[in-house]
Amino acid sequence: MLRISFLLVCLFTLSLSAQNNAIGAGEKLTYTASYNMSGILTDLAQVTMQTSAVKTSKTTLLRLKCTATTYSKWDSFFKIRDLYESYVNPKTLTPYLYNRDINEGTYYKNMKYTFSHKTKTVKTIQKKRKYEEKKTVSIGSGTKDIISTLYSLRTFDMTNLSKGTSKVFTILFDREEVKGKVTYLGKETISTAIGNKACYKLSVGAVDSNTVNGTLWFTADENKIPVYGKFKIPVGNGELKIKSATGLRN
Repeated sequence: MLRISFLLVCLFTLSLSAQNNAIGAGEKLTYTASYNMSGILTDLAQVTMQTSAVKTSKTTLLRLKCTATTYSKWDSFFKIRDLYESYVNPKTLTPYLYNRDINEGTYYKNMKYTFSHKTKTVKTIQKKRKYEEKKTVSIGSGTKDIISTLYSLRTFDMTNLSKGTSKVFTILFDREEVKGKVTYLGKETISTAIGNKACYKLSVGAVDSNTVNGTLWFTADENKIPVYGKFKIPVGNGELKIKSATGLRN
């Protein structure tokens, strides 16, 4: 069974440096996740993305939270309760803390990152059901976690991109830096649950592998929210479709 975490990596990641003018606290995006089962595209889970302000003793961070939950009728078949969250600088979306808590069927895993960008290191704590392991890993200057990378894509100006423009990105996933590539495919208007939307269309995939391919549509406005995604893997294909969007910054 494909892990929701791997799907998120392949559909929603790009490392770009830009100021954040698209995302504020209080935003909530809700999606339906579908998977092709026996030739029929079936709605299996709800994916929710939320932002909130978190005050610390020294500053205010932006919390980026993503959850994936199977609909109750599928829980007896394969129950998913996944959480991803990143605490970032509100202006640059540079991550400071990251938490990934995976509950999928009988599989459980928790991973925590504490970033030190000055030393280009990350302190990690991995927990499974019967053990805990601590390890410090080195990273490159542009490496981020999954969630902060996902949101960083929305800060990039895509208005003047030419078709075929590509960008390589790096994320830290399971303590290893993973490289992927995104290619701009142009603009397209599509019908969604929140209306007809002019969108930027992107293809996403791993640099060193063809095992996962995805296409993603972002609204061609100041919010640049992802409204639709398609993915294909060796064992099948699926979709992510937006259901609702509230609390948008622009």
